[in-house]
Amino acid sequence: MCERRVIREGYDDIAEAYDERRRAEGPERDLAEALAADLPDGSRVLDAGCGAGRPVLETLAREHDVVGLDISTGQLRIARERAPDERFAQGDLANLPVRDDAVDGVASFHAVIHVPKDEHADVLSEFHRVLRPGGDLLVVMGDDAWEGRNDDWLDAGAAMEWSFFGRDRNRDLLVDAGFEVVDERVLDDELGGQFAFFRARA
Repeated sequence: MCERRVIREGYDDIAEAYDERRRAEGPERDLAEALAADLPDGSRVLDAGCGAGRPVLETLAREHDVVGLDISTGQLRIARERAPDERFAQGDLANLPVRDDAVDGVASFHAVIHVPKDEHADVLSEFHRVLRPGGDLLVVMGDDAWEGRNDDWLDAGAAMEWSFFGRDRNRDLLVDAGFEVVDERVLDDELGGQFAFFRARA
């Protein structure tokens, strides 16, 4: 639980700084827009680890019913300002407060990478549980395996931790959770490093 406290308090402390730096333009937004276009109009979508609402929440909310979930109250506060008509919940990716088969899509950008990697299988199983059969998943995971801590992330005075597998292991975890992987690509991240984006079907 120590890792979760670091993540929650860290994102609370740097909420404004993170929102200024995480613009999520370019390819990331393109992927969110592609997911929005592929879902039937009015679909229910879970933005799991919504952060301040960019790019998933604000993009999908134009055509769909989006629920934003995050561990950080500071991030949720900004996300509510960005998308005041949507619904929000504070929660844990490994124990989603969502019933079975409740959503048509799940998107999770830069969130699973903060969960201890020995719980990634649980997180993906939760995504599969809440998706209706045939539902769509768009998730950001590691490209190269890494875990570590930065005590002054974004030069904003707050600690942050990461923990993730490499792309091949992540693909296997998705399949083990019951997903069919239909697309994957590696993108440079605006805050540093590279991450793997997986599109999968429940």
